[in-house]
Amino acid sequence: MSMTCQNLDFGRTVLDLFACGCSSNASFSRSSVRNYAKSTCRSSSSSSSSSRGYGARKLVDRRRGIASCRVVSSTKTPGTLLTGKVAQGPPPMLDLKKESRSKISLTNLFELVADDLQTLNQNLQSIVGAENPVLMSAAEQIFGAGGKRMRPALVFLVSRATAELVGLKELTMEHRRLAEIIEMIHTASLIHDDVLDDSNMRRGQETVHQMYGTRVAVLAGDFMFAQSSWYLANLENLEVIKLISQVIKDFASGEIKQASSLFDCDVELEEYLIKSYYKTASLIAASTKGAAVFSGVDSTVTQKMYEYGKNLGLAFQVVDDILDFTQSAEQLGKPAGSDLVNGNLTAPVIFALEKAPKLRDIIESEFSEPGSLNEAVELIKSCGGIERAQELAKEKADLAIQNLQCLPESAFRLALEDMVLYNLERID
Repeated sequence: MSMTCQNLDFGRTVLDLFACGCSSNASFSRSSVRNYAKSTCRSSSSSSSSSRGYGARKLVDRRRGIASCRVVSSTKTPGTLLTGKVAQGPPPMLDLKKESRSKISLTNLFELVADDLQTLNQNLQSIVGAENPVLMSAAEQIFGAGGKRMRPALVFLVSRATAELVGLKELTMEHRRLAEIIEMIHTASLIHDDVLDDSNMRRGQETVHQMYGTRVAVLAGDFMFAQSSWYLANLENLEVIKLISQVIKDFASGEIKQASSLFDCDVELEEYLIKSYYKTASLIAASTKGAAVFSGVDSTVTQKMYEYGKNLGLAFQVVDDILDFTQSAEQLGKPAGSDLVNGNLTAPVIFALEKAPKLRDIIESEFSEPGSLNEAVELIKSCGGIERAQELAKEKADLAIQNLQCLPESAFRLALEDMVLYNLERID
């Protein structure tokens, strides 16, 4: 049965998750701009729209041209994967040379919207509701577990970046409520994910179901989904209601797809990308598009913001899947290699399976032999699975940068670009 959502035709054999478009070869000197960007944002709420435009022009003046670094995959390009056609010309890629810029930190990235995030943190626990002390305790556990608040930060950054297009000087109540709803939905999904994966640790702390039991964890997740839906309905914007409601449906679809393909060595990259969209990119895409909708920009811009969130979300998922093989349990905040041992085959595994027949045997045995998991991890690393997954993440990142070209130059657009680069630096 064919099912279409947000330009993704799931009735086809190949998933159209890649956007086409021109590449921007210009790159910001991040270290020289970041301090200026902070001061630009701090004064933006009180300054006129013309002064914000002047600040944006000063940011542009600090641009410097850096030759783009092209990554050529030894497998099919995104164009051939998804359309069956060979892409015209070389695929543009981001410049990731370490000497061209300093490392990006989330602290600096989110400095632009620090006040917005502080308000969000104050509201999160109260809007969950205080009807049940156990549910409140569970909410406090997950909200206080050191989360990055990336999704609400994206809502705020896109809100402010798109607001400049229409002369909106301050965020609306709808912008702020959307950020809270997005974080509640994300939190609910994490609680349920930990139950399904039987994970005992999340962000270096015990999970809700480990502390309170599976029943409470499931109910806590359900409660937050329901509460977020109530606040969503009160926004009274049908487009955003449909957008976010689809995300909750996508979560379930992603879990079903994952559960039906465990230890399946014939899983294809397209299937992995669909599942990654459902589980990760769908919510991020809804976050960025919803923010643009509430800014009142035209549909062309809102769709570009959707594409930005989708490509950023896919890149984040691929990077997370790489780190599952390259970082320790302490760095991950959960057991290393947990996806593989549970039979969830991610991009590095899918690529490595093309060159390592022995890996198939190990996986299909469900790691029954002592030391087989470590052997599988070494095969994935030695057969180029990590490197090819890195190429995939960089391709998505380049598309995300392209999607931002419709926005005016500003500190907020710069931060959205830096978010893409920050993700890639995690595997750099």
